[in-house]
Amino acid sequence: MPKFNRMHLVVLDSVGIGAAPDANNFVNAGVPDGASDTLGHISKAVGLNVPNMAKLGLGNIPREQALKTVPAESNPTGYATKLEEVSLGKDTMTGHWEIMGLNITEPFDTFWNGFPEEILTKIEEFSGRKVIREANKPYSGTAVIDDFGPRQMETGELIIYTSADPVLQIAAHEDIIPLDELYRICEYARSITLERPALLGRIIARPYVGEPGNFTRTANRRDLAVSPFAPTVLDKLNEAGIDTYAVGKINDIFNGAGINHDMGHNKSNSHGIDNLIKAMKSEDFKHGFSFTNLVDFDALYGHRRDPHGYRDCLHEFDERLPEIIAAMKEDDLLMITADHGNDPTYAGTDHTREYIPFLAYSPSFKGSGLIPVGHFADISATVADNFGVEKAMIGESFLDKLV
Repeated sequence: MPKFNRMHLVVLDSVGIGAAPDANNFVNAGVPDGASDTLGHISKAVGLNVPNMAKLGLGNIPREQALKTVPAESNPTGYATKLEEVSLGKDTMTGHWEIMGLNITEPFDTFWNGFPEEILTKIEEFSGRKVIREANKPYSGTAVIDDFGPRQMETGELIIYTSADPVLQIAAHEDIIPLDELYRICEYARSITLERPALLGRIIARPYVGEPGNFTRTANRRDLAVSPFAPTVLDKLNEAGIDTYAVGKINDIFNGAGINHDMGHNKSNSHGIDNLIKAMKSEDFKHGFSFTNLVDFDALYGHRRDPHGYRDCLHEFDERLPEIIAAMKEDDLLMITADHGNDPTYAGTDHTREYIPFLAYSPSFKGSGLIPVGHFADISATVADNFGVEKAMIGESFLDKLV
């Protein structure tokens, strides 16, 4: 019998907790990541009040920096630590894949100066549409349609842009470029970005509607990802007939591999929490693992370097944490972590190479406190250990520490 009948993992996308030991090997707009600290700098710059995460032990996590995130609890209700990444990358797919037990030794390709002319020309030849060259760079998804949406409505050109992640995104007004056409173009873009020098994690269709000055992205987004290069713990669970629930972009990140229940995309963090709670309360979800990504921290505030918005987003999650806990059963385990950092006070707009926090809570806990500092993949090794399946490539279980 497993120690925990259900395990729920929630990734607070980009909520790092201080520079990793190798952070200076990673650069952000020419500045090494060695002084980055997402939670610490938010707290210092604009204040941070997350009493529910603090109660679980967030403020007890050891930190090299003098910066303090939240006060330490003398009697926390959960277990806490921080985890280090071993893979060579600091992007979403690398972080999530490592959490599920893979070691990525060759990072995906990113294009800070925009995509090469060869790729754009191939897409133009396939689609019969020109590409707006001025948009071909890392761009906010809402800003890029504000800046180039009016031109697209006039000319029918494609808006192709990227981000800090290894992605190629195509924004298209649904009245100008029909969804079926957009999806076909994205499928072609996927076919030409499967190997170096343009090995991309995802191609993303970004449809939108509206008029100049009032554009809105729709729920018709589609992600075309590459599958993990080796079995993850999700695959191991699925093969063993154990329920695996995906909330948010988890299904896209793993290209559906190992996932047998997809709760769909999140419209917002709050909507994602609603979907998680819906899954937890489902009569069908009696035994297994749920995996949730809440991306607003990263997409709306980290990349846009908005510490106030990031702080407010953390406050909103913390305020809803009691609802998640209330949906737990006695033998459930809740785990809260991140996938990389994105310090909104730092140089540039890229992710930052940081430790990630790890918090664990179960109504069945009789103890609490700190567990040893480990690695991202220790999470999946713990999940595998609990459900009696093989772990993936890397990771060491800390299941015996959760008592």
